[in-house]
Amino acid sequence: MTNITVIGAGTMGNGIAHVFAMKGYKVSLADISAEALEKALSTIDRNLGRMVAKERITEEDKATTLANIQTFTEMEQAVSSADLVVEAATENIDLKLKIFRQIDELAPAEAILATNTSSISITRIAAVTTRPEQVIGMHFMNPVPVMKLIEVIRGYATSNEVTATIMELSKKLAKVPVEVNDYPGFVANRILIPMINEAIYTLYEGVAGVSEIDTVMKLGMAHPMGPLQLADFIGLDVCLAICRVLHEGFGNPKFAPCPLLVNMVTAGKLGRKSGEGFYDYSGGGKELVVSAKFLAEIRRFHRIFLCTVTFSSPAEYCSGEGILAISVNNWLDIGKGLFCRIKLGETAFSI
Repeated sequence: MTNITVIGAGTMGNGIAHVFAMKGYKVSLADISAEALEKALSTIDRNLGRMVAKERITEEDKATTLANIQTFTEMEQAVSSADLVVEAATENIDLKLKIFRQIDELAPAEAILATNTSSISITRIAAVTTRPEQVIGMHFMNPVPVMKLIEVIRGYATSNEVTATIMELSKKLAKVPVEVNDYPGFVANRILIPMINEAIYTLYEGVAGVSEIDTVMKLGMAHPMGPLQLADFIGLDVCLAICRVLHEGFGNPKFAPCPLLVNMVTAGKLGRKSGEGFYDYSGGGKELVVSAKFLAEIRRFHRIFLCTVTFSSPAEYCSGEGILAISVNNWLDIGKGLFCRIKLGETAFSI
């Protein structure tokens, strides 16, 4: 196996092209956008330059790696001699099915067709091809040149031979392949995305602020970055897409995306790639700056967190600073999902 085609020149696609080219494979990087291809090559060049500066590779290694990459805007040219095609397009099922129909028609009959999907069913993708036994998942982690893991996902029809080939190929890339079965979210995102979604719910319900949530998870759970910062890094649109795949695939309401996540994606606040998500990246992102939107929310909540009330009956109403509190069955609801248990007739509670 010497010729690798990567479909999609975005963050994942250029990273995948980078690691294959560094290991001596001939890479055809394809995208419908010439501008995206130019940007991808610039990113690869910059990342290789950092490796040279850290003396991990030589200038000759950098030049050889770049020479191993060709770019294409036409699918037929890109896949005509491929031994392996790795699709790394946007996490959208309709787009991926369209691409797989194309590459199945255009790629050599013996070529293995892989997808970098992080959650979509390999079996469903394979079903639109005439070679389902040669379709497999290769889920690289971001950033691809740094992260060691590749989830290798077998579809229902994926052959043992193809699985073994991709496992061995992944090792040749100096990666650690882990074979998993084809269920929504696989392993990585079945665990990770619900945690991120729950962190967003924790913010949405006013339990704590952005930096507070991330600090708890970094210092308390030894995570290298907090879940909200990680969501920004992944892309909130990607997180939402995976939430929906999990929700649809399992039919379980625990996977339903938080309304705040839905609203942020609708508003175009996608995280680092759009310049703002839970954090503001307008300054370059070297220092974490919480989005002004959530700083304003924290100030608003601080104004209503403390109040003193006296209840003589469950139906009695009272008002604190900027709120209307209603007692129902000894529970106090002060809005935005915040609840406090109280005893009738007692005073001076705080949240």
